[in-house]
Amino acid sequence: MKTTSEIEIRNLYKRYGSNEVLKGVSIAAREGEVISILGSSGSGKSTLLRCINLLEMPDEGDVYISGEKLSLRTNVRGQREASDRGQVQRIRSQLGMVFQSFNLFSHLTILENLIEGPVRVQKRDRRECVDEAMALLEKVGIADKAKHYPAHLSGGQQQRAAIARALAMKPRAMLFDEPTSALDPERVGEVLKVMRQIAEDGCTMLIVTHEMNFASSVSNRVVFMHQGVIESEGSPDELFRQKKSERFSKFISNHVTA
Repeated sequence: MKTTSEIEIRNLYKRYGSNEVLKGVSIAAREGEVISILGSSGSGKSTLLRCINLLEMPDEGDVYISGEKLSLRTNVRGQREASDRGQVQRIRSQLGMVFQSFNLFSHLTILENLIEGPVRVQKRDRRECVDEAMALLEKVGIADKAKHYPAHLSGGQQQRAAIARALAMKPRAMLFDEPTSALDPERVGEVLKVMRQIAEDGCTMLIVTHEMNFASSVSNRVVFMHQGVIESEGSPDELFRQKKSERFSKFISNHVTA
């Protein structure tokens, strides 16, 4: 069965030994929708994102990307694995992922980091990729750092470079796993500004974040996870202002908004 959502997961479970991290989670993101995923540490937020592009293998449930179901099977050891590695690589190229740590290649310049995937994986023309990469670096405000190495950039600049690198692959959707959590407070705003601009450009985005004001103002929908399940979800108005979830109200009262 196909789906019209850019990303959809159905009844997802993930366990680490006896620890059940995801307990039947279902969520769908339509084209151009921005969904912020909130919750305390250990609630399953990051594991959920990592299961979407199979950096973690779900134990049960289905994952659909642009209507295409990821093909999974159970091996002889009783573990779930991808049955089509080519499909996994192709799907991953359609999903931009930005992590807490910037994961830039330290031996490559910022420009080289951006063109690595488009040239080597997508086999695109190098000159075209360079032109597009420079436009992206201009977009995120660090075009002057194109020939610098990651170690020469601040944390905020490195994260903006990581976002530009993900966008260079022309993904159908972007996944952000707490992209500001490793940054100094004065650098958080510059990264959130770039993410806000991407959202305004109509990019489909799933964002794990602790930035409450950002989630409230940018998201079409907010999902609140608690102990491996979606405890509540709705528009920012429903969750932040109408406060229909008592547990979510307690959660945000314990977090300083940025």
